[in-house]
Formats: sequence, C-alpha cells, structure tokens
Amino acid sequence: MGYRALLPFLFCAAALSGCTEGVLNPKGPIAAAERLLLTNSLVIMLVVVVPVIVATLITAWWYRASNPRATRSLNLAYEGRIEFVTWSIPALIVALLGGVSWIGSHQLDPRAPIAANVPPLQVDVVALDWKWLFIYRDHGIAAVNQLVLPVGTPVQFRLTSATVMNSFFVPQLGSQIYTMSGMQTHLNLRADSPGEYPGISANFSGDGFPTCGSWSRRCQPAISPPG
Repeated sequence: MGYRALLPFLFCAAALSGCTEGVLNPKGPIAAAERLLLTNSLVIMLVVVVPVIVATLITAWWYRASNPRATRSLNLAYEGRIEFVTWSIPALIVALLGGVSWIGSHQLDPRAPIAANVPPLQVDVVALDWKWLFIYRDHGIAAVNQLVLPVGTPVQFRLTSATVMNSFFVPQLGSQIYTMSGMQTHLNLRADSPGEYPGISANFSGDGFPTCGSWSRRCQPAISPPG
C-alpha cells in the first residue's frame, strides 16, 4: 500500500520534469525577477508551513491511543504567552510576505523601461480574432503569429485589441498583460538567449482561439531593416 500511495507523486514529478517552457525556466531579466519573487514568497510561507506540519505529526504521534504516557488536563485555561506566540509569528510572516510582494511587484512595473546600452525595439501588438498581429514601427514590417526579436535588446510593446479583450503572455520572458479594444497597454521585455519561446493567449476570447501555443517568439542576433 505504501508504494501504491507514492505512485501519484512519482507520476506528477515525472510530468513536471518535462516543463521547460514555463515561468520557472526564465530567458530574460523580467522572468528571472518574477521567479525570484515566487521563490522568496514560497520560502517565507514554508517558514510557517513546515513547522506546523511537523508539530501536527508529532502531536498526533504522541497523543495516539496506544501511548499511556500521553496525558492532558481537562481543565480549560487561558495562556497569554501561548496565544502571543501563536498569533505573532503568523502576523510577522504575513507582514514580511506582503512587503516582499509589494516591493517586488512595483519593481516589475510593465511600463518601466529596461536599462541597456542599445536603444529599445518598438513593437505594436494587436489582438485579432484567432491571431496576433505584430508591427515593427521603426522597420515598416508586420507579422502574424510570429515575433522575431534581437537577443539582448529591450523591447517596448504597445498593445491593443481590434476585437475582444485578450491577454498577451510569454512565460519564459515574463509579465502577462491584457489587451483591450480602444485602449493601449505597455510592456517592456528582453530576451537574453536565443531560442523559441511559446506565447500564450491567456484569456478565453472565443471559440477557435487556442489558449496555448498560438504564437511564438524566435530570438535571433539582429533584425535587419526592410530592403
């Protein structure tokens, strides 16, 4: 029975081992900062979760029915010191977690430009029915469902929608951002290594628009102007 109980966990571990295109495999500074924020938040929460789990297991083991040495008083009494420790530690953890999340989230403002020694690439993103339109403003080039970016160059996106609201997201580069008809949103990203990074239409926007793998980014050394 013990080995059978471990089978679901082994299956999940094997399945997750093939996840190489998500937020935990960053290819740019924004995605790397987001992964660091997730890791720090997880570690802070485990400071409370792990001791509570250990204490629960120890308490259950000690007060088992077969342990004659386990006794407890039936007289209820208020203990201020225990109450103080019980509530102060979670309160401090929540305050620390909130501070880390607040600071990290503001540092990852999608409108904030990325510092670099080269000028940023300007790209307009338009969400259409069942496809994405990418317009390179400075080069007079447009592409559908495929975006080619130079490695190491910051990219300033200006996003909108020609139809319904949608969501623009490249997990390995970071920062999901919504596109809305009649409005503009802004996003700054950078790819630090060459490769093909799948993008996600991370919003249900109608029948026929796939939510995953609808377009991708291919990072190459440079983008040449037309002609």
